[in-house]
Amino acid sequence: MDLRELVSALNDFASLSLAESWDNVGLLVEPSPPHTVNTLLLTNDLTEEVMEEAVQKKADLVLSYHPPIFTPLKRVTWKTWKERLVVRALEHRMGIYSPHTAYDAIPHGVNNWLTKGLGASTSVPLRPSAAPSHPSEGTHRVEFCADNTEHLDTVLSKIKGIQEISCLTTLPARVEGEEQTRVSLNCSQKALLEVVALLSQNSLLYHKTEILLLQKPLLPHTGMGRLCTLSEPVSLSDIIARIKSHLKLPHIRLAVGTGKTLESPVKKAALCAGSGSSILKGTEADLYLTGEMSHHDVLDAVANGISVVLCEHSNTERGFLSELRDMLASHLHYKINIIVSEKDRDPLQVA
Repeated sequence: MDLRELVSALNDFASLSLAESWDNVGLLVEPSPPHTVNTLLLTNDLTEEVMEEAVQKKADLVLSYHPPIFTPLKRVTWKTWKERLVVRALEHRMGIYSPHTAYDAIPHGVNNWLTKGLGASTSVPLRPSAAPSHPSEGTHRVEFCADNTEHLDTVLSKIKGIQEISCLTTLPARVEGEEQTRVSLNCSQKALLEVVALLSQNSLLYHKTEILLLQKPLLPHTGMGRLCTLSEPVSLSDIIARIKSHLKLPHIRLAVGTGKTLESPVKKAALCAGSGSSILKGTEADLYLTGEMSHHDVLDAVANGISVVLCEHSNTERGFLSELRDMLASHLHYKINIIVSEKDRDPLQVA
């Protein structure tokens, strides 16, 4: 499968527009074309050990959930481990692709997989994602009424001369018993300034002007984090056992909320894969589930009677790779060999 064709298919699987603005997603390393991909290796983190595995297994593309290139590289030498990843990838004609927070947001992504560890439940995103574009052209709608005079014709002529104006319509209207014309138009943020400046030259028009911000519609079941409502409340100790089983972990870190015990019921759980403090904070729930949180955010949650389960950052993500392998195989019509890294692991261990 051609690399560019594959990247297009991966972008269709999870739109990169859903990724957080601070993230670095998409194709990060591209060998010179043409480049055929026969084997795709999935990993949570692209370490040097995983890169060696990719070389040995003759992978043509590595899909690394976390972007190995995040902050800009000023040089590509053999000095640092991230630079060496780029060098080795290019030496072995291996591409590197990262989806990261785009996979967090999609309905069939990492957070959806994490909810399965709680048992039967319904869930909604904690921070819903907006559609990548507005349902109509422009970011703002401007509406005003005016007497049907030559002056209005002059104003409309000037408006039509402004770039990035669309959906300009005029309709007859009755305002305070007078026959008038209602003008409606869509425009960009830049064009809005010009429209307002034009209308402000006529105080009567200006005072009758309404400006509406066109919101991008929210996407169903798409967004960061999840608020889960369990079908039946279960004890905190039972939820912990379920989480450990789902993530295949012998232990987790636990902070029991003030006034709660291991036998306290859990009906609502808020979760976010990875580092979830910014998404979970302020959410009303019986339990917070994430990979890592700051000490003070844990204290805040506990003081509010919310128990906190921490499983280490990548442990809340890595198990998704097996599910992802099956979904991508189907999405790509089984055209390439997809393997999950055997060397990828969380860097933190209990000593």
